[in-house]
Amino acid sequence: MTEAVRNQLQRLLASASGLLGRHAVLVLTLVAGLVPALLLTLAAAGVYDSVVEEDGVAGLDQPVLDAAIAARSPALDTAVTGLTNLGGTVGLPLIAGAAVVALCWWKRTWTPLVLVATAAAGSLLITVVGKSVVGRHRPPLEDAVPPYEYSASFPSGHSLNSLAVIGTLAYLLVLYLHSRLARAAAITGAVLFIAAVGLSRVYLGHHWLTDVLVAWTIGLAWLAIVITVHQVLHRRNTRSSAGSGAGSSAGPAADDPDRG
Repeated sequence: MTEAVRNQLQRLLASASGLLGRHAVLVLTLVAGLVPALLLTLAAAGVYDSVVEEDGVAGLDQPVLDAAIAARSPALDTAVTGLTNLGGTVGLPLIAGAAVVALCWWKRTWTPLVLVATAAAGSLLITVVGKSVVGRHRPPLEDAVPPYEYSASFPSGHSLNSLAVIGTLAYLLVLYLHSRLARAAAITGAVLFIAAVGLSRVYLGHHWLTDVLVAWTIGLAWLAIVITVHQVLHRRNTRSSAGSGAGSSAGPAADDPDRG
């Protein structure tokens, strides 16, 4: 990006923020960012079809499922089912909601709510589009651990949504925390949770391995868009706060340009 284009973008964002508010601009910019993410999903669907035809990476699906079946036990099935539920339609919103409330209260800003909600909505849309385009069947029910699921298999919604939501929360913690150890703990915890949820889908026979791998790939792309958009606006707000606060004592608002 040239300096002239960057300056033009900064002026455009400044005008839009003044007219709509910084959070509205954040949402609108992320909505625009959904376009390349959805295009990536469609491209992934096409690549997936080619992979299946050539029996490439998809050739790992059945052997991995067979290994998961061999490793099962009643106690482990129960534990993994509880884990996968943490990344599902009930567990993940509860985790995200509690974290967002805590972050909003701590930093006195609506940014965590706006960012996490938009990231979640985008990942859900990507999941719905991917399932509709591909329509892949899940592993046979006789190879799965109940309760059974009947929607399309590709991509794994648990894997994609947990990466987008937990990844966004980890990003916010890295942004807000000052201790390197705390930041490392936030990133490590997020990675372990995302990996565990994705692998649990394969272990339970609810998804093929490639469903999870592609979900992680698309989820990382969407998370990168979310972080990049927020960083652009965050840096602009930081410069604006520094400029307006020149010559005056710094207060809480100067420390957190996302405030408000």
